[in-house]
Amino acid sequence: MDPDKVTEFMGQVVADMAATDAAGSVVIGERLGLYRSLAEGPATPGDLAARTGCHERYLTEWLRGQAAGGYVTYEPATELFSLTPEQAFCLADPDGPNVPAAFRTGLGTLRAEPKITEAFRTGEGVGWHEHDEDVFVGCDAFYRPGYVAELVPTWIPALTGVQDKLHAGARIGDVGCGLGSSTRLLAAAYPNSSVVGVDYHEESITLARKRTAEAGLTDRVSFEVGTAQTFAGSGYDLITMFDCLHDMGDPLGAARRVREALADDGTWLLVEPAASDVVEENFNPVGRLFYSASVFLCLPNSLSQPGGYSLGAQAGESAVRQIAADAGFTRFRLAAQTGFNAVFEIRP
Repeated sequence: MDPDKVTEFMGQVVADMAATDAAGSVVIGERLGLYRSLAEGPATPGDLAARTGCHERYLTEWLRGQAAGGYVTYEPATELFSLTPEQAFCLADPDGPNVPAAFRTGLGTLRAEPKITEAFRTGEGVGWHEHDEDVFVGCDAFYRPGYVAELVPTWIPALTGVQDKLHAGARIGDVGCGLGSSTRLLAAAYPNSSVVGVDYHEESITLARKRTAEAGLTDRVSFEVGTAQTFAGSGYDLITMFDCLHDMGDPLGAARRVREALADDGTWLLVEPAASDVVEENFNPVGRLFYSASVFLCLPNSLSQPGGYSLGAQAGESAVRQIAADAGFTRFRLAAQTGFNAVFEIRP
């Protein structure tokens, strides 16, 4: 055993423990509006207490911990804490990367640890609906900025002939829509088209309907509680699935249903986590994040459903391509890619 390598490894452990413990502080900062208040200008703990109504002593400890982690900036000469424009964009702007939402999702996910531990022993699944509400709300808030940045500006134009159809007026199905952020983005961008959002999780659909009414889009958006294998309708010009196929126990059944529901010249826009077919090429920070999420969310959900599949969040392109081919699709291509997602265009 090399003592230096032990020390090096323990340094990694300390960094991981610090990040894990800090997750709660990030969520507190979002819930109490601390980041938003700090984005207004530099502050001492007392200043921030006056702005937010929170207790100064708690804020002192919170600010120092945030500065130690690089999430807040500190100026020793003035003893002022502040956010750089980049930190404010990531932490205080809901239309930015919305980092606090990612941590909210993480904390909500970890509340299922006893259930997941038992599932390791039994091999049984844990359904998406069995998780804490922070998982549903956090996921939606975290993924929405990415959809805002990519869906209409980049992903739709990357599909063959789809953008023109949507502008002219098309029928869209958003399967696995969650709280409906992607559904509303499509409806807002293409007012001549109609969009149906589908999700098996009734609580998410309830929130999706509420937010859609608040956005004034109910004239062209509807939602239904249903599975990807049984959703209603036919003749869809575009069916979308965002980061959900790998969560399903029967992704092949879902792909077959998409094939049945599409118009003859329709398109399936499938967005999945970016992953290599070579396992060790996923051994990086993004892969670590996705494998961890898969252990708690994706894999347990698929094992809770009939179908016999358990793809996991890092399934890779080959597995997805095979499912599309087995479902009867003949055209499959990678249309776009980000650091987190692979965007596939799949057609009959």
